[in-house]
Amino acid sequence: MRAMRFVEPHQPLRLDEVDTPEIGSADVLIRVSACGVCRTDLHILDSELRDPVLPLVPGHEIVGRVAAVGRDAGGFSLGDRVGVPWLGWTCGECSYCASGRENLCDRTRFTGYQIDGGYAEFARADHRFCFALPDGESDLQWAPRLCAGLIGYRALRAAGDAARIGLYGFGAAGHIVAQVAGFEGRTVLAFTRPGDTPAQELARKLGAAWAGGSDEASPEPLDAAILFAPVGALVPTALESVARGGTVVCAGIHMSDIPSFPYEILWGERCIRSVANLTRRDAEEFIALAPRVPVRAEVESFRLEDANEALRRLRDGELVGAAVLSLG
Repeated sequence: MRAMRFVEPHQPLRLDEVDTPEIGSADVLIRVSACGVCRTDLHILDSELRDPVLPLVPGHEIVGRVAAVGRDAGGFSLGDRVGVPWLGWTCGECSYCASGRENLCDRTRFTGYQIDGGYAEFARADHRFCFALPDGESDLQWAPRLCAGLIGYRALRAAGDAARIGLYGFGAAGHIVAQVAGFEGRTVLAFTRPGDTPAQELARKLGAAWAGGSDEASPEPLDAAILFAPVGALVPTALESVARGGTVVCAGIHMSDIPSFPYEILWGERCIRSVANLTRRDAEEFIALAPRVPVRAEVESFRLEDANEALRRLRDGELVGAAVLSLG
């Protein structure tokens, strides 16, 4: 099969011919039709997330059809459409798993990081971390929901019942979360890269009450802010925009250092919290919710062999919405 592989740090992915993965008894083999391109992939390629298993097939927003089923992989049949997210395996035994917090598992393994992912024609996945996808929407639409959507959904839940939410960074996750927040009756304010007119126009199109640069002051106090941009300097900026009792949610898996800031902008029972990974319950809830909104992702598709170009455009801020590799 063809696969784009991460072979050496700080080098482009390489298109290789490799063997189709062999599955274990609890696995399914998936013929990949679409795989989202996520900023986490850049964090892995740039060694900001340490110790990936090399050579590695990246990609953790996988959509495809079941091509083979292990003898213990109940619940799936040949041809079923499934999605595979970032969370690829947990131990089921540690205190985190036992308390419903498997996203914090001591031995977690992640798709496209410790487990080969979806930048390939086939992918292997543990059936317990695969999800049946409903009919009615394309594979390209479902792919970005499997990380951008899921992490955004978890971040929105971490923001509590906040009525006015500021989204810092309006890419794949931000533009999906904005739709869910609007569906729930919340007011969304979008903070983009300064001068990013296309992202601001998309935010307004999706119902944002205001859209501007992250260097601009919020036009009104926020009940919560969610940071998708991996920029630590935005944490004190968001704190200054959040009303007393509000929450700043850091939704990325990696962020540059947070600069020091005066206690007075944290005082007033404001809080800062992070979101780590996702749980299978998050996936089940969001997969059921997304068609009801309905979520509509802004997608630009690329061929498998053009994965490096998709990653470059993501790094340079040239994408509006989400990038997806199309293999269908």
